[in-house]
Amino acid sequence: MSVALLGSLHTIFRSTAFEVARNLTLLFVMLMWLGLAFWVHRDARRRISDPWLAATTTLLGLVPLAGPLAYLLFRPPETLAEVKARRTELRALERHLLRPRPQCPVCRAGIEAAYLVCPVCTTQLKMPCGHCSAPLEPLWQACPYCATPVGSRLELAEAGLDSALAAEVVGAEASSRARRVRAS
Repeated sequence: MSVALLGSLHTIFRSTAFEVARNLTLLFVMLMWLGLAFWVHRDARRRISDPWLAATTTLLGLVPLAGPLAYLLFRPPETLAEVKARRTELRALERHLLRPRPQCPVCRAGIEAAYLVCPVCTTQLKMPCGHCSAPLEPLWQACPYCATPVGSRLELAEAGLDSALAAEVVGAEASSRARRVRAS
């Protein structure tokens, strides 16, 4: 019986179907081995900036099964793109947190956001609301604190500016007439 069993096993192992299955299995195992080595190479290039170290890890990836497992244990946790994005984000946060206080545009003295005038040079920084006197930004159309429209205040300021300019022109004309009178 054992001779017949060995004979049938010999016939199975020498059959064409067995050889095709064995060759396909070996091809699959070889493709998996090369695929793992290629994956180690691509992943190392994404995570390691030193080309020599990346090449060494690729060679490590060629060691069947143990190489990719060792690489998985010791690879850097972040890709180079993630490291760059994290560093950029940290720099932006540091700049935001360490931003200097606002300064007066004229004398560069430190000011607060609620100041209407600079305490050093008395430059008008913001206009007060006509109703609640809260500081208003130049582009605001209404006071966010009391909902008063800002347009009427701006028109009054522009009217005051126009009258001041008109007075200056009249004064300049009067002084030029006085000079002409003295010269003649």
